[in-house]
Amino acid sequence: MKNILDAPFIREMKETTANMYRLGWDERNGGNISYLLDSDEVYEYLDANNVLRTIPLGFDAKSMAGKIFVVTGRGKYFKNVAGNPEENLGIIRITGDGTAADLLWGYAGGGVFTSEFPAHLMSHMARLSVDPENRVVMHTHPTYTLAMNFVHELDDKKFTHSLWEMCTECIAVFPEGIGVLPWMLCGTNSIGEATAEKMKDFRVVIWGMHGLYAAGKDMDETFGLVETVEKAAQIYMLTAHLPRVNTIKDEEMMELAEYFGVNYRKDFLNL
Repeated sequence: MKNILDAPFIREMKETTANMYRLGWDERNGGNISYLLDSDEVYEYLDANNVLRTIPLGFDAKSMAGKIFVVTGRGKYFKNVAGNPEENLGIIRITGDGTAADLLWGYAGGGVFTSEFPAHLMSHMARLSVDPENRVVMHTHPTYTLAMNFVHELDDKKFTHSLWEMCTECIAVFPEGIGVLPWMLCGTNSIGEATAEKMKDFRVVIWGMHGLYAAGKDMDETFGLVETVEKAAQIYMLTAHLPRVNTIKDEEMMELAEYFGVNYRKDFLNL
């Protein structure tokens, strides 16, 4: 059996969490990631029958029964993942009745998955119903995106439009736009349900005055999606107090989207 520390999905988690911490998006134990894995690949590294312990989920995830995830741990710091993945990450398999997760590896020292894992699972279910290739859900606190929450109306169309205006690439990278939620208590099923509902239409959902959730087909795509939103928010915050001399016009955004052949939200443009 292969060494689990050499698995590509462990390497991706180590590299991505290190990058997110380096960029200042995930202070202390802020942020969490869940990554839906291929079972056959996992079993090259782990014994399918060796369950270390079983952890209750706190909600019904029966539609995800048998699915395997690598998930960041509760109360764990992204800055520590690369140096000690076995303590800060866990590989779990959803039980047959969908009420718990079997721990196959990780969470050394008695740890458990992030408190927001139920919200992750709800988002996974929503995204898989739209695109069966979506495998990553990422929650993070990017600085400028969060700052923008305090000075911009929290509305799907208006928030999206402001970001699309900031960088030529934006409408091509997130053509479906951005979903926006008001402030809600984190770590609850309620915010998970609200996020999942938005995830049916959007791959990025803003948690008002908190951070964002993003989903994608792999780690690179999801990280790049957050990166693009954050760059646009940074430009917005650097220019919001200044008189605007130039902007990307709605007609130009439409031209961009149609040139790149993306399915964009036409109703989010003012044409």
